[in-house]
Amino acid sequence: MSQNNGSGPMAGTGVDGSNEVVVPQKRRTFTAEYKRRIVQEAERMTEEERGALLRREGLYSSHLSEWRRALREKGLVEKKRGPAANPDRERMRQLERRNARLEAKLKQAELIIAAQKKLAEVLGTILPTEEEVLGHARDR
Repeated sequence: MSQNNGSGPMAGTGVDGSNEVVVPQKRRTFTAEYKRRIVQEAERMTEEERGALLRREGLYSSHLSEWRRALREKGLVEKKRGPAANPDRERMRQLERRNARLEAKLKQAELIIAAQKKLAEVLGTILPTEEEVLGHARDR
């Protein structure tokens, strides 16, 4: 008895030698209208008929339970895809841009002050302290 080890004439075939390609199933999504219609149909049916409906549609009884509950609580509205809308998003972007501009200006001012201090040291000039500068500003 030979084994299929991925090489030779049987390469790419299934265990039984068939060339069938198995595509993984994608998760199904159901519209609110479909859910509403199925729940309404199921409500009018007997238990046996309901079982036939579920088999025909490829559904589970848990689908019906969840959809009934959702219909009672929220009215089965369509879910919007994507991130939740944030009404303050544009304002946040403006503030972030402003913050970046102010940080750049602050960095530039700090570099200028550092250069002025080095120049004053080289020239031997005594710069006024912060308190002296603020005191002069109050005197005016």
